[in-house]
Amino acid sequence: MPTDRDYMERALALAELPKGRTSPNPMVGCVVVNDGKIIGEGYHEFAGGPHAEVIALRDAGDVSEATIYVTLEPCCHHGKTPPCADLLAERKPKRVVVAMEDPNPLVAGVGIEALRENGVDVQVGLLEDQARKLNEFFIKYITTDMPFVIAKCGMSLDGKIATRTGDSRWVTGEESRKHVHQIRNEVDAILVGSRTVMLDNPSLTTRLPMDNSKDPIRVILDSSEYLGHDRKVFNVESNSPTWIAVSDEREIEGVDETIKIPKGIGGLDMEVLMRELGRRGVTSVLIEGGGTTHASAFESGIVDKVMFFIAPKIIGGKEAVSAVDGHGSEFMADAIPLDRMQAMPAGNDILIEAYVSKD
Repeated sequence: MPTDRDYMERALALAELPKGRTSPNPMVGCVVVNDGKIIGEGYHEFAGGPHAEVIALRDAGDVSEATIYVTLEPCCHHGKTPPCADLLAERKPKRVVVAMEDPNPLVAGVGIEALRENGVDVQVGLLEDQARKLNEFFIKYITTDMPFVIAKCGMSLDGKIATRTGDSRWVTGEESRKHVHQIRNEVDAILVGSRTVMLDNPSLTTRLPMDNSKDPIRVILDSSEYLGHDRKVFNVESNSPTWIAVSDEREIEGVDETIKIPKGIGGLDMEVLMRELGRRGVTSVLIEGGGTTHASAFESGIVDKVMFFIAPKIIGGKEAVSAVDGHGSEFMADAIPLDRMQAMPAGNDILIEAYVSKD
């Protein structure tokens, strides 16, 4: 006999299906169960579309004896769609099981309380950790107005991302590169420095064997007029724009928008840039820059998560490019601590995933 956990796992699996398509809204899944049978289910498919609860209840019929499993607290405010808490209160299910409270200040427990006031038994916290990880982009954005930032790199076992001549193709293997394109398909924006653009000449697009892959917004840092308009990124066919962040007044052919940002650590002020991207509705950023860009991001304190793909290679050399340059920590006590670290295979490489400790 399926348990509450089984049904919530199904709701979480549904919620993840449109990954990268609901921004700036959260991913939400919902399952309606009556007498041990699923009688309705749904998920929030895209921003502005019907919420998961609405879809799940559409064909469910009488739910007075049913339990509804939802991965995020039902909303209680009017946005592009009516409040889901009102819909549930009207349909009056016997029980609602919620994975996590909504961190949105407009909700934050109000939807749960509204259901309880209408006589619905509400339980909160089942598989909360999984639900929070699923919506880590949304949680950071809705509580800080800043995007969730991932620092990604592919490096050798000795921490190099290119040889002393600048050759970097390819440090990691095909499986790692495929994984990176999947991440690009899920985030709102990708960020690199101008040196990466000039040396590697990347397109910064998503290349996956699927019809509905999505290119992220391309954001390029250029603090020293290093960019040239002949690079691929300024001539690529894409539905997503290319933006450059600079500290002065200038235009580059092929750029959709120029963002003026003051100088900061190692170049431009990364915190100011993240706040500006957040103001523009960008909820997640993947940094794929070189050692200088990564150093600036870490030193600015904007990084939330690291994804380092480590290849079974030794490059060596004092002049080889490191994954994180800059001045670095003077003492071990000043090193940036990481937690919740996981290691997983990516073909012949290893993906190290961890979160920057904010305590």
